[in-house]
Amino acid sequence: MEEPLLDAVAASELSHKAALLGDGTEDYEPVRSFHEFRCMFWIETVKLWKIAGPVVITILCMYGTNSIISLFAGHLGTIELSAITISLAVISTFSYGLLLGMGSALETLCGQAFGAGQIHMLGIYMQRSCIILLVTSFLLLPVYIFATPILKFLGQEDDIAELAGTFTKQIIPQLFSLAINFPAQKFLQAQRKLRVMTWISVLALIIHIGLLWLFIFGLGWGTLGAAVAYNLTRWGIAIAQVVYIIAWCNEGWTGFSWLAFKDMWAFVRLSLASAVMLCLEIWYFMSMLILTGNLANAVLAVGSLSICLNINGWETMLFVGINVAISVRVSNELGSGRPRAAKYSVYVIVFQSLLMGIFFMILILLAKDSFSILFTSDEELQQAVSHLAYLLGVTMLLNSVQPVISGVAIGGGWQATVAYINLGCYYIFGLPLGFLLSHVADFGVMGLWGGMICGTALQTFFLLILLYKTNWNKEVEQATTRVQKWGGHDVERLAEMIEE
Repeated sequence: MEEPLLDAVAASELSHKAALLGDGTEDYEPVRSFHEFRCMFWIETVKLWKIAGPVVITILCMYGTNSIISLFAGHLGTIELSAITISLAVISTFSYGLLLGMGSALETLCGQAFGAGQIHMLGIYMQRSCIILLVTSFLLLPVYIFATPILKFLGQEDDIAELAGTFTKQIIPQLFSLAINFPAQKFLQAQRKLRVMTWISVLALIIHIGLLWLFIFGLGWGTLGAAVAYNLTRWGIAIAQVVYIIAWCNEGWTGFSWLAFKDMWAFVRLSLASAVMLCLEIWYFMSMLILTGNLANAVLAVGSLSICLNINGWETMLFVGINVAISVRVSNELGSGRPRAAKYSVYVIVFQSLLMGIFFMILILLAKDSFSILFTSDEELQQAVSHLAYLLGVTMLLNSVQPVISGVAIGGGWQATVAYINLGCYYIFGLPLGFLLSHVADFGVMGLWGGMICGTALQTFFLLILLYKTNWNKEVEQATTRVQKWGGHDVERLAEMIEE
């Protein structure tokens, strides 16, 4: 009697999965039991991580090219660590955020074109984006050239500002690589060619580490060696992506075209709108480093905060990758008329992200007295990092949920709402509170960071409320209306809708 019973259990398992999945075009059936929940949870986990896995690896490797420079610089000296971190986290992040935000406009247009079968338009959109980003890079040159007086004006100490300004001038070449890199990434993402991007990024990171060791310690070039390695790695990534696109993406890439210059102004407006939405978040923690430079014992404060933000950056990049995955899942399910699938995918990834955030917080608290050894041998700096580890742990917990919910908002088309939430929580509440706690209450860097954590916590709270009150059936209706309005891939109409 046991074998028929086992067969019945297996048949029940299959029937539950079939009911949940449908034929691939139907929505999930309502989950009414733990068994059905377990099946749904597993199905959604597989779907999400098929997208998130390659994206996370790619983003972590790209961030690694920045982070590992600070790791090497920390062994040159505290001044070198602070200067390079300020250069990368303030000047470079400013341009990175702006160019990435403008390049994100391509994500919408390429996704539309690919979904409608207009694959030949991807190459034209990519060329148009490259032109706009190259022009923007030239407009950003004064920020790089005059980095030293800018940093001094913002309150950085002279020795940090001088070295940071020199390093910033030396990494000007990588600025222009971003104008090629971002459009190429969006072009490949639209066609789900994620594995290629992953391999390019992994190989680039390995080569980058070797170049850093060779130029900094092998040849003794110091901070100049770090800049040379950075430029070579970033341009290597951009060139590898372009070679792959031209040689192997025959459907999307049909050659250079004068159509790239058509509707340029509408594309610029759309790019700027996308940049504003993203930059409000990217520049938030950048501003913390600027304000830290005005504190007493700025070298120690900037150095300790730099190490903590470097560690936090690694975790943030993980959840930015998950952000991309959930954004794709939500937008696809809403566009396909499956509200329950969109809702379930959100619940699954938020739960998993929260568990990962708790794990990282516990890990950093257990290693609070030792992880700074990777960056510096200065005992005073190590002690300063240990004092900040508690704030780092809380930040890592918040950063596990907040980027994921932002990804849900992007997938649902709530960018304008999230932009207002970011503006209010970060710049009207968080930054002023941090300034008061650090300068008026004299809590120093811990007060500054604590105030900004309060801003992030408030933002997360509002995003959770937004998520809780979401009517997913209504979101499907709005997605259908949006697709109808955007039909025909009219860039001018799309830009006008974003402005509204």
